[in-house]
Amino acid sequence: MKRIKIFYWIFTGVIAVSLGTGSILDVLVVPEFAKVVTRLGYPEYLVPFLGVARLLGIAVILLPKYPRLKEWAYAGLTFDLVGALYSTIAFGDPFTNWIGSILTILFLAGSYIFYHQKLKLAEQAV
Repeated sequence: MKRIKIFYWIFTGVIAVSLGTGSILDVLVVPEFAKVVTRLGYPEYLVPFLGVARLLGIAVILLPKYPRLKEWAYAGLTFDLVGALYSTIAFGDPFTNWIGSILTILFLAGSYIFYHQKLKLAEQAV
């Protein structure tokens, strides 16, 4: 149980820091980060909306309760990350630009998997 919790918090911590940092910069509409989204053809007003949505998703994942809301948060973050990856691929960016998105998706998947393992062990303990 302890090992699963450690892995869960490692994966979740990496997700929270990496997505949280980028989301704060999106909410503040930092020009260098907004340029990435507008270069892909999306409007600039979408940048703070996505930043706030990601921050809310991260907050829900970090909260200890609300399992149904966590499922929605994991799904929303997955849609966001897969959409970002698809956009960079469709735009024709080189593979080196995809690596960050792929790693983030893998860390989010790891967090989700260990979250469910943690839940299963908690149910067995009761």
